[in-house]
Amino acid sequence: MMSADRECKLTYFDGTEKIVHVNDTETPFPEGKLIVSRTDTQGIITHMNQAFVDMSAYTEDELVGQPHSILRHPDMPRAIFKEAWDVVGSGNKWSGYVKNLRKDGGFYWVHATIIPNMRKGEMIAVSSVRRKPSAKKLEAIKLQYQQLLNEETS
Repeated sequence: MMSADRECKLTYFDGTEKIVHVNDTETPFPEGKLIVSRTDTQGIITHMNQAFVDMSAYTEDELVGQPHSILRHPDMPRAIFKEAWDVVGSGNKWSGYVKNLRKDGGFYWVHATIIPNMRKGEMIAVSSVRRKPSAKKLEAIKLQYQQLLNEETS
């Protein structure tokens, strides 16, 4: 049974806004798979593997050239993405839990590692590898993210 869609307004870190349709249908992370994607330095998707396509419910053609934030779920605090981009922008690897929004309004959780792709000391692209999240750690993360969201909206 599909849960009913609801409209949510997303406000991105740069202040832009978008209305998205969300429901409570979770897609479990595929056993034994990694979700991989690469973006340019502005966060525009350039490459992805089939697991990324399958989990997002978009086609490859719908994803290439789109901002990676196309997958941003309204339950994700903006502060987490700011932290990730700050860390990666300084040339370091970032790791954390992310709730992604599927094209059909459902969601899936990942443990993401985001790696700056460097050439001659300059970042030329960003790669992200997502693994199955730890169910144990996810409960604490959900509480932490809810607190951060409450702070962002108050």
